[in-house]
Amino acid sequence: MIFVCIPTHNEAATIGVLLWKTRNVMGEFGRDYRIVVHDDASDDETSEVLQRYRRALPLTILRSDERIGYGRSVEKLLRHVVEEAPYPKRDCAVVLQGDFTESPTHVVPLVKILEGGADIVAGSTAHDADETPRAKRVVRWAAGTFRRGLMQGAPVSDPLAGLRVYRVIVLKKALRDRPESDPLILSDGWAANVELLGRLAPHARRISEAPYDFRYDLQARPSRFRPWQTVLGLARLPGSLWAPPGPEAV
Repeated sequence: MIFVCIPTHNEAATIGVLLWKTRNVMGEFGRDYRIVVHDDASDDETSEVLQRYRRALPLTILRSDERIGYGRSVEKLLRHVVEEAPYPKRDCAVVLQGDFTESPTHVVPLVKILEGGADIVAGSTAHDADETPRAKRVVRWAAGTFRRGLMQGAPVSDPLAGLRVYRVIVLKKALRDRPESDPLILSDGWAANVELLGRLAPHARRISEAPYDFRYDLQARPSRFRPWQTVLGLARLPGSLWAPPGPEAV
């Protein structure tokens, strides 16, 4: 089972099209799948749009009545998958953005790599490309400059990117004996992507990468990216994030 996890907040303009395209891509792929959306206290028509697709798609909708942010939204999705996945060693969770900057077509090559034996497959972007907004290029440069040890120690070339596939057993081990009152992810935004990878990496035997194009030109709403908050979030991450696993980790 492939669980396509989509954190959303006020994505009424794109979430319906994204769900339908995900259906088409996964239908052609020929694997069992389920879409899980976390609606993070949207105050536009996101909730209404999601309800319209509920009967037509294998769709589970989670919701928070108060805004909890991207990092905690992703964690809620992953915790749900751990509870619902029937075969943790075979099933996987994909994290996909709700604003169409990441396409469902990118999911298939990542899942194929995971089916080849990887436990985590991370998307990697050409972050110096001309279409990448300047603020994001600057933050990537700052992350590499001021947290060089942290970024160089990452098991992938682009730890800031959020498009990834996780084998459920890896999530299950990382969340073992960890209640929701003790969050796995304390950061938000790009920093949350880095932190999540650091928490899961010790439980993965093999981590691989696959390139993809981040489509800023398809974003239908203003970006919520906050450069200085991102830099501060990265600065707060512990330098020991990529510590090797203990004997019980894997």
